[in-house]
Amino acid sequence: MADAPGAILVAGQWRQGRGPVIETVDPATGEVITTLRGARADDVDLAAEQAARAASDVEWRDMLPHQRARLLATAADLIERDAERLARLQTRDTGKTLVETRALVGSAAGTFRFYAAALETASSELTPARGPHLAMSVYEPIGVVGAITPWNSPIASDAQKVAPALAGGNAVLLKPAEVTPLVSLALGELLLEAGFPAGLISVLPGAGRVVGEAIVRHPRVGKVSFTGGTDTGRLIGRLAADKVMPVTTELGGKSPTIVCADADLDHAVAGVLYGIFSSTGQSCIAGSRIFVHRDVKGEFVDRLVRAATSLRVGPGTDAATQVGPLATFAHRDRVVALVDRAREEGARVLCGGEVADDPALARGAYYLPTLLAGLPNDSKTCQEEIFGPVGVLLPFDDVDDLVEQANDTVYGLACGIWTRDYRQAWSLARRIEAGTVWVNTYKQFSIATPFSGMKASGIGTEKGRDGIRAYQRQKSVYFGLNDEPLPWARV
Repeated sequence: MADAPGAILVAGQWRQGRGPVIETVDPATGEVITTLRGARADDVDLAAEQAARAASDVEWRDMLPHQRARLLATAADLIERDAERLARLQTRDTGKTLVETRALVGSAAGTFRFYAAALETASSELTPARGPHLAMSVYEPIGVVGAITPWNSPIASDAQKVAPALAGGNAVLLKPAEVTPLVSLALGELLLEAGFPAGLISVLPGAGRVVGEAIVRHPRVGKVSFTGGTDTGRLIGRLAADKVMPVTTELGGKSPTIVCADADLDHAVAGVLYGIFSSTGQSCIAGSRIFVHRDVKGEFVDRLVRAATSLRVGPGTDAATQVGPLATFAHRDRVVALVDRAREEGARVLCGGEVADDPALARGAYYLPTLLAGLPNDSKTCQEEIFGPVGVLLPFDDVDDLVEQANDTVYGLACGIWTRDYRQAWSLARRIEAGTVWVNTYKQFSIATPFSGMKASGIGTEKGRDGIRAYQRQKSVYFGLNDEPLPWARV
């Protein structure tokens, strides 16, 4: 990539894309970082055809698991080697703080290292026989898979799909978001350096309606994993159904975070702040509906508002920054419009609710941490994903009513619970419809722990040891052990 500025990666080859021009913009300053031409459908076709050949080539097809594991581990080493460069690139492209992007790069390296270890120890199954035969279940690559990732945390999301797909023996067409492609292209460069056969790796930035749809529709693509909006996820599901192709989708969320009457308020205030305002609220798991027991509502809300108001808003490159700019100016304007609509619905703005007025931030896509109150759970603001630094406070008295309200959403991605009562925590955790529940913490992850959503938050599971199996097909093989011919033939 260093020798081909503005290029995209098509089946291991750097080349100029044939799609529209993409300007990547630093949301902290509004400055253009670089310009490149994105991919278009014929780039996808070329990448998919060459990926199919690379996936079936004997060099890759017959590579032993421990040899593939060595490549994954090398990729992890290279990500760690270039960690600071990758973190700064992602901060500039997305606006995230360096604290966060360094953590995301570390997560990406850890993901490749985890799947190297998981691959080393993965095994097929010898199943119990129910007749004169030896039966086993084996796992084989799908072939070519599509990985479509979002703009809010590119390198970690990329690794979460690409590492298990490669571990499973596949070729990968990675489509990063059109507005934040730079760190994904850098990852592609490192995978080539790690020694993966060139045709296995493509990085194809571009518009979802063009590049993403071309990947999903392509006959060579046998599986797609998508992280992004629910409406796009539904479209991908419909297209995949026409091909009878498996998909994994991680979609939107409107996650409840619950502060019980007995909660440790120091922990709850810190955790709720982190749950909604870290990543500038641009997180599918953001705890954006904040249910607070009426007995502690007054004290908790006062403390939360004071803490939210004191959060440091600024560029991601400033070590003191806690809340960076939104990823794009268009998205910042969308958040402005949604908060204005909340006011029309009757919301009281407890803090924030406006673009940052600090002259030092005037060139960036900043929006102040915002807390709203006075809306019912069935309001549009409480039901629709804002994807910004906006939380809504909702009081509750009765646990059964709380559970009903918390589950009264089309989403089911995450939940946070703050209580000293482990029995209550367990009961609530089991009753809330969410793929991940945190008790007295929030937004903590392990690549070893499966991640999934319920309802409109997605289908399928990522991460964990079985993450590799999501990118493989299972095949059963029987070996006959009978001494006599099968009796039906009567020979």
